[in-house]
Amino acid sequence: MEFTTSDGLTIAYDDIAPPDYERAILLVHGFASNRNEGWRRTGWYGAFERRRFRCIALDQRGHGESGKPHDAESYGRQRLARDVVELIDHLGINRVDLFGYSMGARTAAQAALDAPERFSNLILGGVGHKLLEESPSSRGDVMAQAMLAEDPESISEPYLRSFRQFADEQGEDRQALAAFTQVRNPPLDTAGFAGLPMPVLVVAGQRETNGDPEQLAQAFADGRGVVIPGCDHFSAIPHAMTKAAVFDFIDGVLDDPWTR
Repeated sequence: MEFTTSDGLTIAYDDIAPPDYERAILLVHGFASNRNEGWRRTGWYGAFERRRFRCIALDQRGHGESGKPHDAESYGRQRLARDVVELIDHLGINRVDLFGYSMGARTAAQAALDAPERFSNLILGGVGHKLLEESPSSRGDVMAQAMLAEDPESISEPYLRSFRQFADEQGEDRQALAAFTQVRNPPLDTAGFAGLPMPVLVVAGQRETNGDPEQLAQAFADGRGVVIPGCDHFSAIPHAMTKAAVFDFIDGVLDDPWTR
């Protein structure tokens, strides 16, 4: 399925609604991923279906089957967040739970800041306290260089090479991804996190390079952080313990053994 955004871009999405669904959740994937790789293959679609959730997932602009402009101006974080809200509007839904992973967590956080009344719960995965810090603009430049390199083996930094290889495996448009990384976003309004009314879960692997999830959770009025033992950024998302933490959080029964 697809819809057209207010600026004329086509956004592809899945909307899986069991006939007896009890609530809806919207899933926002990370950089160089897509809704199929980030959520279906990792078992989240099936997990939500078994819990009688209406499961909605979009391909963020520049990714998957969505439109892929090659200009950086198309990828501002507030524009990405607006896509999330416009999809909810398109589907005629008033409120959903919102779950973003990695770069998708930044989109989700921005959407929650822009339209807090639309989200019952906010789940941020694959991030930690570094979300509270301003990212250097040079980081986007080196990622763009990695996306545009003729030979992936010429990329010396393993972190950058892994994202390039992942993008190639997914058949993503590397020029669009390079443009995506070169947008100059203003810092997230992290001071506004404390004013968000919804409960917030921050969940990340023990070996996450983006910082401490519990420290980030403390920035929210009603936040809690969960560390998934033994996992890194990529292995945490499909892990059964991540799913258990998310469902316990949504059910309101997230208990002390999960938290640090």
